Amino acid sequence: MSQLSPQPLILVDGSSYLYRAFHALPSLTTSSGQPTGAIKGVINMLKRLQKDYSRSAIVVIFDAKGKTFRDDIFPAYKANRPPMPDELRLQLEPIKEIIKAMGLQILSIEGVEADDVIGTLANELSQSKLPVIVSTGDKDMAQLVNEHVTLVNTMTNTVMDIEGVHNKFGIGPENIIDFLALMGDKVDNIPGVAGVGEKTALVLIQNLGGIESIYNQLDKISDLPVRGAKKLSEKLVADHKNAKLSYELATIKKDVKLPVSLNDLVNTAMSSEVCHETLKKLYKEFEFKSWLLEIDKSSEIKTGQLSSTLKKENKSENTNISYELVLTHDRFKFWIEKLTNADLISIDTETTSLNYIDAQLVGISISCEASKAAYIPLAHEYDNVPDQLCKKSVLSILKPLLESHDIKKVGQNLKYDKHIFANHGISLNGIKDDTMLMSYIINSTSNRHDMDTLANIFLNKNTTKYEDITGKGVKQIPFKEVQLDIATNYAAEDADITFQLQKVLSKKLSAVESLQKLYLEIELPLLDVLTSMERNGTLIDSELLLKQSQEISKIIQELEKKAHDLAGEDFNLSSPKQLQTILFEKLKLPVIKKTPKGQPSTAEPILQELALDYPLPKVIMNYRMLSKLKTTYTDRLPEQINLSTGRIHSSYHQAVTATGRLSSSDPNLQNIPIKSSEGRKVRQAFIAPSGCNILAADYSQIELRIMAHLSGDKGLLNAFNSGLDVHKATAAEVFSVDIEEVSAEQRRCAKAINFGLIYGMSAFGLAKQLDISRNDAEQYKNLYFERYPDVLKYMEDTRSLAAKQGYVETLFGRRLYLSEINSGNAIRRKAAERTAINAPMQGTAADIIKIAMINVHEWLKSQDRIKLIMQVHDELVFEVPSDKVSIASEKIEMLMSNAAKLSIPLIVDIGVGKNWDEAH
Repeated sequence: MSQLSPQPLILVDGSSYLYRAFHALPSLTTSSGQPTGAIKGVINMLKRLQKDYSRSAIVVIFDAKGKTFRDDIFPAYKANRPPMPDELRLQLEPIKEIIKAMGLQILSIEGVEADDVIGTLANELSQSKLPVIVSTGDKDMAQLVNEHVTLVNTMTNTVMDIEGVHNKFGIGPENIIDFLALMGDKVDNIPGVAGVGEKTALVLIQNLGGIESIYNQLDKISDLPVRGAKKLSEKLVADHKNAKLSYELATIKKDVKLPVSLNDLVNTAMSSEVCHETLKKLYKEFEFKSWLLEIDKSSEIKTGQLSSTLKKENKSENTNISYELVLTHDRFKFWIEKLTNADLISIDTETTSLNYIDAQLVGISISCEASKAAYIPLAHEYDNVPDQLCKKSVLSILKPLLESHDIKKVGQNLKYDKHIFANHGISLNGIKDDTMLMSYIINSTSNRHDMDTLANIFLNKNTTKYEDITGKGVKQIPFKEVQLDIATNYAAEDADITFQLQKVLSKKLSAVESLQKLYLEIELPLLDVLTSMERNGTLIDSELLLKQSQEISKIIQELEKKAHDLAGEDFNLSSPKQLQTILFEKLKLPVIKKTPKGQPSTAEPILQELALDYPLPKVIMNYRMLSKLKTTYTDRLPEQINLSTGRIHSSYHQAVTATGRLSSSDPNLQNIPIKSSEGRKVRQAFIAPSGCNILAADYSQIELRIMAHLSGDKGLLNAFNSGLDVHKATAAEVFSVDIEEVSAEQRRCAKAINFGLIYGMSAFGLAKQLDISRNDAEQYKNLYFERYPDVLKYMEDTRSLAAKQGYVETLFGRRLYLSEINSGNAIRRKAAERTAINAPMQGTAADIIKIAMINVHEWLKSQDRIKLIMQVHDELVFEVPSDKVSIASEKIEMLMSNAAKLSIPLIVDIGVGKNWDEAH
């Protein structure tokens, strides 16, 4: 072994990084639709390693195809894992080709996993006391760590030696296999011991040692500080066989027969050279322009010559693009024939306003072939503007095409375009795809799904922005004043890019069956529902709101005076700086938290905590709440009444929240406060017209019911199936009293626990909410999990699964990616874990109410004058003629309660009144 370099050998867990890069990075594609996100992620990681360990040999190990020895031991091993997505499979060979061209060695051995190959190589080097770095994101590899073997995760920039393993897991590397064997692994389908989760396994090992030692000391388990300790030994005995099996499955082999000696492997890795020409060919093929530039710059430094390759490519990039300005009847007829015979057409509108109720058409852009599109101007106005086709005539000819269900359309945010055509008496039908919604379903955690962003991410193209042609701020001109040649390039590009995006995004969606199903069966049909609901609008009582504004103004003035009296001087309650001075300098209140700039924070959570002991923070909170209520709702709502309809028309957004919930704006109906009497009064202003009632249908405790279904906990399922008050039932369990004897205070505590745990609340957070000691809160949580052990197991399994695959899913397959789930920053990681627990419930609730809306919408097509007018959280609000309240209540309750089949019934509370507050 003396020939080996004293520099550490880098062993890269290629299979681990392959999946992590695929799920963690945004979906990227070439202009031809070839996915490249995983390629970019894996190669970036290798480039980082080369930079950090420039003198070391690097070997990349991948799983081989086919079964391994673990499948022979346990046929159900990894049975839960779905097959490799087609989108990822397409990237595997390109990754390997680039790795080879980089001069790095690749190793795969049939019958074992990449972990076992790495374990064998690391063991052989360790025995010779030579340094090894294993680059992986897999926690199972921690069992390999010793004084010579270190783990490095380049995706999270963390390094783990023996001390690092202790800090992360609470145990040493020698007990990692015991740890994995006890708690099992849902992703790999390693059974573990039933009822033993991460925390229980940790306590057992820390107090009794490894599995063999634990089984030799079963009599000591009842004294351990762990929930359900008295029955834990029974579980261990009952599952002894699974514990042994799990230990064997979790153990990384260290004696794999290698196809090449370690000396030869390292020497080959050290002597391999980079093939620049092959890299350039591959980088060009997969459109990695920055990496191409790196190679060219390197070449320039060596030769002293400038490379013009990229410049030439950029010049010729757009030579095939053809955008036409349609000003004649002949060319319009040509495009109508072309669209009528097309398999798919892309359509986009240019308008006078973003207000979908009032906006009028300025022009229409169309495309049915990549890089070819047309713009039909209808209402441009500026000096010497060319003659345009008659709007009425154009729309009359387009109407049959647009209303046809057989001619399929694609667009970007087609709900808006559907409104615009409706404003002109046209019903846009035959919607096949909406690229905004497609992108949202592929990755809801992405911040933006606008066309410009999508073009950049998926097509690697920079598009013309609206402000580029209209200007910004006070100098911005309306679109109708944009010159036709400029407007054509902008508008036609929108239709063209949307057409191209559909091709790329449809491939991505079809690669994941559950996401495609979610898109086709929920999000796309919902587009029609939301359009209808938005056009229905809501009637409000502006006089009542004016009266409320006046009343709130008086209360605000009184609060200002009270605050000044408590402070001993006048100050601006809306100024954080002046408030800081009063609270922390003059009154000497404790500084709980500081802003990033080092100033004492006056944020809402801080004031809530201070308000427990001091009067002024509570006054400030009330002042802020009422001020926001007045400016956002009681003052603003009357101004938002549409003059032509006499109603307010909120905009509902499908592609905003990560969990799938709808959001709304202008006005935001989701944030009207209902805990205060003043907030509830705002709902009184949402009224029914003469001869009608407001009907509110609200899912009862839907997220708790979903928790019961997902966890399968018998206690929770029994409470819901028996029709019990679940908070009373929880209180009875936690406080060990009969359900009839549960006090109001005990029910309040149980309710806080039930909902707190859904949101991943800690004992510290629970203590603050209930105003009890942290020890008492910890005891409440422990008692809760003793009574509902499968809830705890679900939470632990969900955290583990999220860390393994980088995302969680709803019951209907909606994914929420968690970029910080393996973060080295404990605060960010814990936040991601809380999200991982809550998201499947909140997202499933969102999916269920969307399904309910779709089903209700279908029924409403056959009804006269019953209108769906609002959706707020878990509630649907209707306008119903007084003589149809009974039939509407019965049918809506039935449709909503049957939107999903859970292990427990979905309960829908129906309320009816002359206004929303009465109905709710």
